Amino acid sequence: MEQSQETKDINDWLPITKSRNANWWYSAFHNVTAMVGAGVLGLPYAMSQLGWGPGVAVLVLSWIITLYTLWQMVEMHEIVPGKRFDRYHELGQHALGEKLGLWVVVPQQLMVECGVCIVYMITGGNSIKKIHDTLCPNCKSIKTTYFIMIFASVHFVLSHLPSFNSIAGVSLAAAVMSLSYSTIAWTASVHKGVDPHVQYGPKASSTAGNVFNFFSALGNVAFAFAGHNVVLEIQATIPSTPEKPSKKPMWKGVFVAYVVVALCYLPVALIGYWVFGNNVEDNILISLQKPHWLIVLANFFVVIHVIGSYQVFAMPVFDMLESFLVTKMKFKPSMLLRFLTRTTFVAFTLFIGITFPFFGGLLSFFGGFAFAPTSYFLPCVMWLVIYKPKKFGLSWWANWLCIIVGVLLMVLSPIGALKNIIDQAKDFKFYS
Repeated sequence: MEQSQETKDINDWLPITKSRNANWWYSAFHNVTAMVGAGVLGLPYAMSQLGWGPGVAVLVLSWIITLYTLWQMVEMHEIVPGKRFDRYHELGQHALGEKLGLWVVVPQQLMVECGVCIVYMITGGNSIKKIHDTLCPNCKSIKTTYFIMIFASVHFVLSHLPSFNSIAGVSLAAAVMSLSYSTIAWTASVHKGVDPHVQYGPKASSTAGNVFNFFSALGNVAFAFAGHNVVLEIQATIPSTPEKPSKKPMWKGVFVAYVVVALCYLPVALIGYWVFGNNVEDNILISLQKPHWLIVLANFFVVIHVIGSYQVFAMPVFDMLESFLVTKMKFKPSMLLRFLTRTTFVAFTLFIGITFPFFGGLLSFFGGFAFAPTSYFLPCVMWLVIYKPKKFGLSWWANWLCIIVGVLLMVLSPIGALKNIIDQAKDFKFYS
């Protein structure tokens, strides 16, 4: 009993399980914040690498597959009566065994969450730089590094909010911002009108180049559907009883979030590509130069959004680190421990972000390598193991289809991304 009391005390201290008083709209905006990230701004660029037919197909298929796998995770949260799998790795351990589950899920999840936080450091810094350069075109040029540091300074403060529910306000603001800047991105594109010299043909001059671009674009799309890594952690904040299981409000929130995702993604991807064609930048806001005030506003919204998104993705990392330090390393739960852990993590993401700011390539690399498993096929593998659906039945086929698509994504997109990173790195100067 003492052990369980100790476990309860630790759970009451850890950020994911500290507070369980959320409701469905918390789920909705946390999921929007987690899902609609910097990835949406790269979708027109991904479209330019995929082309019209494959581009639309990949987007729609990704939306359907990831909604299905998200539903699976929500269902599996309380698959064992009286027990809640509050963290992705706990579900993994239940499905795949204590050791294997941990080793399969934790590295992937950490890679995703750290990857997102690093990419958001860069995105935030780039957006602040864009605001500065637009408002003051004649000012002395300032290194991107400094802008990333300015962005990071916010997180050195916000990261000390204790639990998932305590960042609800930040997350809500971020969700509203994501809808706002997505709307600005496509409405400004419509307002600009189609480029008179627009081209929709293959982007690269060689077949090999086009193949690499295609692979890379798959990763960009995968990155845009990344919310699965925090979905169980979000569900953990919702109260649950046998009469009112948490999956009902959670699923309601997830569905609302996915409608918002569609409203953000499809117009930006399709209209952005339609207007700019092959000349679209890897961040559509960079392609849109005018009107100045609107671009400044959109970039400001991006900054607010990635502040919230960073926190949503960092919270499970804090939970993992603090859990490890307290349960395995036997540190005493304290404010100092929390302060040191979180400050170190923010400093780490800042350092990596300013050292390797290859925005487009990073998106695709992380998208393929880590997001594809956690969003596209790991939930399906767990579902097959736990539920054992009838062979060759609808559920069996659906899961295997998702697994095949996910594995292809995982294998192919990092290849294209690495080539892009190598190309970008040729002209790169450290800390420029």
